[in-house]
Amino acid sequence: MPGRTDPGLEFTTARQVSAHGGRREVRELVATTALNDWAQWPHLGQVARVVSRRTRRGETSTEVRYLITSLGTAEASAQRLLELSRGHWGIENRLHWVRDVTFDEDRCQVRSGAAPQVMAALRNTAIALLRCEGAGNIAAALRSYAAHPKRALALVTTP
Repeated sequence: MPGRTDPGLEFTTARQVSAHGGRREVRELVATTALNDWAQWPHLGQVARVVSRRTRRGETSTEVRYLITSLGTAEASAQRLLELSRGHWGIENRLHWVRDVTFDEDRCQVRSGAAPQVMAALRNTAIALLRCEGAGNIAAALRSYAAHPKRALALVTTP
């Protein structure tokens, strides 16, 4: 029922199916504006639920996520919200996961003044430099540059 609209229930739906690497994934989104008048959130556009079902080697797992956006139905259909949600997780996996796991950011003890923001900017810069150099695995690239400090210095100082 992609794009189905039911004015009585005030929701829209979208569905995506993808298959890659022996895995099949079905993502279904249900969005509504029904909470906009009730909730006291400025700029609330829509709320949505995304259910992802992944099947690999005969085993199926289900994940449910909830979204809040300032985008109204005129700016983002249910299908567009599903695409944006998918893009967000790509960013989450490529940046935030690397910061959380590879740089162990959650255990960092820098917590006062502007230092946490500066450290985040430095981590982001390091990730961007490594990605520009073609690094697919940031942890492996960090180990390689740690073993070759002159290459690391050249990476930072070469325009």
